[in-house]
Amino acid sequence: MNAPTRDPAFLAIENLTVEYPLQGGRKVHAVTDFSAHVMRGETLGLVGESGCGKSSAARAVMQLPRPTRGAVRLDGQELTGLRGRALQQARRRFQMIFQDPVASLNPRMTIRDIVAAPLEIAGIGTAEERCARVAAMLEKVGLNADQAMERRPHEFSGGQCQRISIARALILEPDLLVCDEAVSALDVSVQAQVLNLLEDLKRDLGLTMLFISHDLAVVKHVSDRVAVMYLGRLCEIADAETLYRGSVHPYTRTLLSAVPEPDPEAPPHALSLIPGELPSPVNPPSGCPFRTRCPRASDLCASQMPQLQDISPGHLSACHHPLT
Repeated sequence: MNAPTRDPAFLAIENLTVEYPLQGGRKVHAVTDFSAHVMRGETLGLVGESGCGKSSAARAVMQLPRPTRGAVRLDGQELTGLRGRALQQARRRFQMIFQDPVASLNPRMTIRDIVAAPLEIAGIGTAEERCARVAAMLEKVGLNADQAMERRPHEFSGGQCQRISIARALILEPDLLVCDEAVSALDVSVQAQVLNLLEDLKRDLGLTMLFISHDLAVVKHVSDRVAVMYLGRLCEIADAETLYRGSVHPYTRTLLSAVPEPDPEAPPHALSLIPGELPSPVNPPSGCPFRTRCPRASDLCASQMPQLQDISPGHLSACHHPLT
């Protein structure tokens, strides 16, 4: 196992690149040179439209599969170099909640066996001890353990299945929880319940979270800082309040314009629409990936990739022509 090194960030992602090979030597450039840091106890929201690489980045952090290039360090320990038993031991510290709560649960297994499976794989406790831990965790996520333990996933609603998925992810008492579109498949009222549950669990268990969503209103509710992705690249990152009040990247500003204002007295505002279609990740544009849809694009944007620049302390944006 790699020896831990000192790192101020609890989760450090450096130049993460994920590529999927295609026939003819072509590649899908799902994530390119993505870097982010998450401090212990913090929630980093990762947003962007469908196909921007959010889920690929999350799975690369989980080593499912491993990234093509780059580094992922958890509490100073490099994860990308771990193999076999060493990776299995490290995975106790980071777990994932998947987008589809029903599809992520084995329909042939009881809820007790589903939630106990991580404990059994890790070789933790006796059968009786595992059963007791499963019951306690089901109660913690808001389910009646006596009623749920012997039932199967098809007997539960989508919201209940997501609670079961959360229980399975937390049964090993991880430090990092990766939520990949954890509420997107749920009704709005159920979304609120699950988000409140995650907030309570984060506080009670001291979790660090990477929260991925395309819904900026949801991300604002749960995140300390927010990172915005476009076509596999990070285009802006800031604390949630700064990003929502003072974003400077044209793509971020356009996304925020589509967030409904929860105030019936608020005057309507013009909706900024992004022209064109999302470029193909197989053949991304030269220079800035957003230039083909950006009203501020120039020749510089076509010839040179913008790098993340400090706008203010903790606020970075990758744009040659940032908004004011």
